[in-house]
This record gives sequence, C-alpha cells and structure tokens, in this order.
Amino acid sequence: PSSSHTMGPMVAAARFLDDLRASPFKVHGLRASLHGSLAFTGVGHATDRATILGLAGFDPQSYDATRAEAALAGRGLTALFGLEVEFQIFEIADPALAHEDATMPPRPPQTRNLNPGWRYLTESRYDEAEAVLDDIRRAAEGMGMPVRSVEIEMGPSQFEFTFDAAGPMAVADMVTVFRTLAGEVCRRRGLLASFMPKPRVANAAANGWHIHQSLSDREGLNLFTPGENGGLTKTAGAWVAGLLDNAAASCVATNPTVNGYKRFTEFQLAPTRIGWGRDNRGAMIRALTAPGDPASRIENRVPDSAANPYYALAFQIMAGLDGIERGLAPPPELANPYDEGAARLPATLGEAIDAFESSDAMRSALGEEFADYLIRLKRAEWNRYLSVISEWEQAEYFSVF
Repeated sequence: PSSSHTMGPMVAAARFLDDLRASPFKVHGLRASLHGSLAFTGVGHATDRATILGLAGFDPQSYDATRAEAALAGRGLTALFGLEVEFQIFEIADPALAHEDATMPPRPPQTRNLNPGWRYLTESRYDEAEAVLDDIRRAAEGMGMPVRSVEIEMGPSQFEFTFDAAGPMAVADMVTVFRTLAGEVCRRRGLLASFMPKPRVANAAANGWHIHQSLSDREGLNLFTPGENGGLTKTAGAWVAGLLDNAAASCVATNPTVNGYKRFTEFQLAPTRIGWGRDNRGAMIRALTAPGDPASRIENRVPDSAANPYYALAFQIMAGLDGIERGLAPPPELANPYDEGAARLPATLGEAIDAFESSDAMRSALGEEFADYLIRLKRAEWNRYLSVISEWEQAEYFSVF
C-alpha cells in the first residue's frame, strides 16, 4: 500500500481528514502526537522527555480523561462538559522568517488586529471578521464538530466558539482538533490564530476556556438540577466543594503555562479568588442552575485556552469526585468574587506547582509516577522562565547600578 511518503502530501492529508470525518473525534493517534506539545511547553515528544528524566517506560498518555471517566462510570455517574473557548485572530504583518529570527523558540510574528474590539456581540464587529470565522465554522462542522455559536468577544480581534455538551473524551478531542484547525485555516489566509492566555500585544484581552459541567445518573437524570428552593443539590454542592478544595492543586493542569497566571486580574471577567457565586462571571465557579432546568450546570472559569484538555478535564473529575466521596459541602457563596477574605488562586506557575506537589488527594488520584513526571516538567519550565532576564529588569537596573 502507498504510504504518505509516496502518495504526495495533499493526497495523504486528504485521506487523513477522511479518516477523521468517518470517525469524529476518534483521534487517539493525533492526540498522542500532540500530548508532548499541548501538555507541556518545550521541545520533543513526551515519551522522549520521560526517558531523559529517568522515567523510561512511563506513558503519560494513560493518565488523561479516559481514566477519570472510568472512575465516574464505576460510581454510576456520567459527566457532561461544555466547550467554550476564546482566542484571537490577528493579521500577520511580519512573519519573522529572517534567518536571525530562527532562534529556539523562534521570534514571534508581528501582528495587527482584525478589528479594534470593545463592541461585544455586535453585528458590525462580526461583519468585519465574518469571512474567516465562517471558514473556521464550516471546517469544524465538516469535521463533525457540533458548533453551537460563533461570537464576538470583548477584546480587540477576540472571538469565541462554543460547542454542544458531550462526554469528557469527546470534548477533549474537540479542543485539540479545533485549536489545530483554527490555526491552519487562519494561516492559509495570512492570519494568526492565538490561544495564548494573555498575549503580549497592546490592549489585548485574556483568553479563557470556561468549562461547563454537570453529572447524570444511570437513568440520565441531571443531578445538578435543583428542587423548588433553587439551591445547589447535594451532589452539585459536593462537586463544587471538591473543585474549590482542590482549586490551587488543579491549576497546574487548567493553567499549565507561565503566561496563564497573568490572566487572573480583578474585574476582567476572570477569577482571582477561590469561591463560587450564582451567575457571576467574576467568580471561580459560576452556578447556572434553576428548578426543573435539565441544562442546570456549573461553570469553572479558571481554565485558560492553552490548557491540555485531557488533563484539565481529568482534574475536574478527580476534584469533583473527591468532594462527593468526602461528603463535602460548599462554603457560602461570595457576594463579591474578589473578596479579600477568600483564599487566592495561585499567582504564578511556581505557586501552582507547589500546591499540586503538596496535595495528597490529587497525587493519590493520579499516582505518584504521574505526579513526579508532571512536577519535573513544570519545574523545568518555571526555572527556565526565571532564568530569563526581562525587559523590566534591564530598564530598572542596567543604567542605575
């Protein structure tokens, strides 16, 4: 049979896409190839790094949402997750392809906005970007993705795609494929799609991945739908309490980059404190429940758009199950999501690593081998960042001392 080396790149790509379309989201091979780059920043495949780190034979791909989903099934529960991801699309003014730009990592391209932003959900802003957004939507639908909405977000050149709710593995596959798809569609138009949490671009808004989630029993009954009093159900309350109790330790998965923590800013539709509220976009956990509403759910607003979805969703399930198994009850809701009396989310990746390393619950759920693997990789990334001399340091000290 012909291989991709003999049939030509376009034919090979077409056959690859046909295979994906024939079996939507059954992209375990693609997921495996992307685990190294999406799970952790750096160079090389995850298994190669495992050997370098002295963990030969360890397979990090077995520690994703599949394992967490099985833990739910063992308790007669099914989780539904909603995919809602923000990103920017910029025009490429300078692709940075000069030889001196080819450092490792290479110099990022110079860009400019598609629109100036600050007209949330308006027709005029959508019209300015409709051509590329329509291309992305059609490509996603052609891959079998159930696109629910395409929206103009608050910031300049910022957009959001939402998709129908699905199980954790289907959603994780969608995130992985959608980010790649959006990037490639945009690149063909001379554009850059960036899911970076907080781009270093003047006036840019931060990008979040808000994870909507609910649980159902074996009969398909939504266990988060409240009774007439409208309060959190016992199951929903325990799940929320688990997410809150394990929030700091989970950030290593939901916000796995150095840059992600610069998104946590007050009054910017992002959380800074560990707490929950009812339909409050500044809270870490936003409760969207109503008596008799089968779509009742909670939304975790901590994760950002650069998260590895397989690990981010696994951590949601493990944290929520920890709350259920321990019979936890949620604290009182925060009237002010930025209440200084509430515990803070980690302010840096370094703090998140420390929180994960000291969490007996999360380390036990994941296994010591995986925990050690993740800590080593993330500490290497954090230390590499700390070793870089910043522009701030140069301006502050160079001509003073």
